This record gives sequence, C-alpha cells and structure tokens, in this order.
Amino acid sequence: MARILLVDDEKIARTLYGDYLTAVGHTVTAVATFLEARQALAADRFDAVVTDLILPGGDGMEVLRHVRERHPGVEVVVITGLDKVDPAVRAIKSGAAEYLVKPVAPEALQHAVRRALTTRELMQENASLRRHVALLEAGQRLATTLDREKLAVATTSALETMAHANGIVLLERDANLGLRAQGTRGLPEGTEEALVAWLREQLLHGKAPSDSEMLDVPFQRVSSFPAIESNTVLGHAVLFYSDARATDGGAEAASYLVRNWALALRNLDRFAAVEDLAYVDDLTRLFNTRYLHLVLDREVQASIQTQRPFSLLFLDLDHFKSINDNHGHLVGSKLLVETARVVTGCVRDHDVVARYGGDEYVVLLRNTDSGGALKVAERIRRTMETHQFLAREGLSLKLSTCIGVASFPEHARDKATLLDLSDRAMYRGKRGTRNVVYMAAQDLEAPPAERRQGSNGT
Repeated sequence: MARILLVDDEKIARTLYGDYLTAVGHTVTAVATFLEARQALAADRFDAVVTDLILPGGDGMEVLRHVRERHPGVEVVVITGLDKVDPAVRAIKSGAAEYLVKPVAPEALQHAVRRALTTRELMQENASLRRHVALLEAGQRLATTLDREKLAVATTSALETMAHANGIVLLERDANLGLRAQGTRGLPEGTEEALVAWLREQLLHGKAPSDSEMLDVPFQRVSSFPAIESNTVLGHAVLFYSDARATDGGAEAASYLVRNWALALRNLDRFAAVEDLAYVDDLTRLFNTRYLHLVLDREVQASIQTQRPFSLLFLDLDHFKSINDNHGHLVGSKLLVETARVVTGCVRDHDVVARYGGDEYVVLLRNTDSGGALKVAERIRRTMETHQFLAREGLSLKLSTCIGVASFPEHARDKATLLDLSDRAMYRGKRGTRNVVYMAAQDLEAPPAERRQGSNGT
C-alpha cells in the first residue's frame, strides 16, 4: 500500500487518523508541525500527505504549497475543523486532492486518500505516456535526419533531455581514424581533447554497453552505448552523470535513442552513396542538373507559399576553349574544379551551386531578390577576375565569366522560364564585352540552338 505523511498538532487526531489509515494497509508517519513535515518530506519518500489546516508555526496551506513546489506527484488531503466554504475553495484551487471537515469518519478519510492515490497513479501514467511518446518522436526525428552535423546536435540534445545525461560524447566509426568525435556536450572546459582521446582508445573494439568509474572527470558515473546497425558498430554514445545513482528510465531511453542514431548513421552512408550517383557531378563534386531541377521545383512551391523571392545566377566561363587548346583537357578539368570552389566560396551555405554542363554553372540564391542577386553576381565576377587559377601547379591562369541574373517571381513564375531568362542574360554578355553581369529581360536574344545543347567553351 502507500506511504502517508500525517500532519496534525493534536495528538489524539494523529493517533485516530493514523489508525484509520493503518487499518487499510497504509504506512503512516505522523508529525505535529509544518517544520517537522518539511523535515520528514526531505528525509523520506511519501505517496500522499494528510494535513490539518491549522498548525503551529504555519498552516496546512503552507504544507500544501511546499509539497506542490518541492515534491511534485505527491497528493495532499486537507482536513479542518472550519466548516466554511472559503478555506475549501482556496485549498482546492491551490492543488489539494481532497478537503475534509472534522469530525472525519474512518470511511471518509480512507476514501479520500484512496481517491488521491488514484489521481496520483493516473497522473504518473499520463506522465509516463507523455515521456514514451516524446521518446518515440525524438527517435523518429533522429532516424530520419540526413544531415550529419544536425544529427549530432539532435542526438546530444535528446540524450541530455531524455536520458538525463550531464555530459555526452558521440564517437562515430571512421575508416581511417577508427573513432572520431562527432558531437560533445556538457564536458568541463579543457578536458574534451584528452577525454575523447581516452574514449577512442577504450571503445575502439567495444560492442556492449559498459559502465566505467576509472576516468579522472568530475562525474560519478560513465556509461557507453554502442550504435549497432546490422551487426556493425557504427559508433558509441558515452554518457556522463553527476549522480552515481541510476536515473529512472535513463538507460532505457539512452539505448532507444542510440539505436535510432545508429539507424540514422546507416541511412546517411546509404544516402551519401546514392547522392553521389544521382545528384553530384563526378568532376567538381557540385550538384548536377538533376538535383538542380529537383531543388528548383521545391523552391518554386516554397516561394509561392511564403511569398519570398529567390534568384538564379547563370555562369559561363569566358574563352575556356582556349585554355583546353593551349594547356590540355587535364588542366581544363582542374580549372573547372577550382572554379567550383571559388564560386561556392562566394555564396552562403544554404544556397545551391550546380554544374549545369561543360563550363556552365548555376547558383540558386534562396530568399534573395534581384537586387541582392546582382550584388552576389558582381562579387563572383570580381573574385573570378582577380583569382589566379592553378597557382599551385605553377600556371596562375586568369579567367573571367559572364553571369546572367533572373529572379522569381519578378522575372518569371515557373522554373523553365526562369532558367531560360537567366541563360539569355548570360548570353548577352557573351555576345558583348564578356566578364560582365546582366539582369534578365523579356526582349533578350535567345542563345543559338547548338549552344543550348551543350557548352562550346567559347
């Protein structure tokens, strides 16, 4: 049965109510004052408190407030000799489970305590259900995350919140390094490097969850959980606790979250392999046109829904054919790779740079109107103009580019037209002085059909 704390300054009442509750199997601890009640609550665990409203050195409302603030989950039954409505309303509003008026019959007290305990059990079940639902949702979020950095942040956050870890180290298996740190949280300043090195050595061949108390760190307990998927250890999650005692459900939550982290790691490896085949250009490692069309479709829909613009930059290298003719195609290929790095360095991380074909590149600038796109295009043009290409190879080649700019929805309201207008704006520069940026317009000349079928490197 339950453990009950009985608070009443009258010895006869303590004895009587204690007998009522003991008779139905409860274990009762009786005290006379608010101070004694606080001490008893601090020293032991109770399921419910039965308190008189009027006490020396305080009152039952103070007992009620103290329990609600310091011991959540413990229900309180208030008893009083005052047959008035106001104290009852005040007690119920403050969180009392029941309110009884003296004299209290045995059945009434037993029934009130039983209902309070039932309420407590229901609240605990609801809280447990909410925790399990939150854990399930967190696991699903981890398993479906396909960004390695975001996965590390989400995993450490989930382990801190749901496994109640005070410090965390995520070690991911690496073909070259063995184990490498993928994410850390809560480690004391100055200890991370040495701690990670020690863990890498200890866990390199570890497969089963283990506890260790051998580390020179300000934690009482250390537990490691291997991330295993298809009988392969993909990494380890190491959790540090300030309290040596096990946290309720912490190990179970950690094990579940680490399993989903392992699934996400496996998915990342598979996705990376597929992505390389489907969406990445073999030479420059930029996205290819297949991915560009996919992301453009998404961006058009997002722009329509959010009313936010985006822009395209269409780049074509000037006189690239002469570089191939004078230095060979191997040098030309290296120059294309370096151009990809230069252009990528001029835009934001969440923008998209794609190789469109030959010596053509397309940049998608998210949340950027035509004015902002012109500034970015000019930054790329100046950077290309002043950059010394293949300097490490001793060539220090100079290269310029023509850039066409078109914005959605200012210049076009569909993907095909937007690409066409940015291409036409670029071609205007190719027909003129080159090394220039042009904005899209409806009356621009279309590129020749043969150039549309593939870059001629002019």
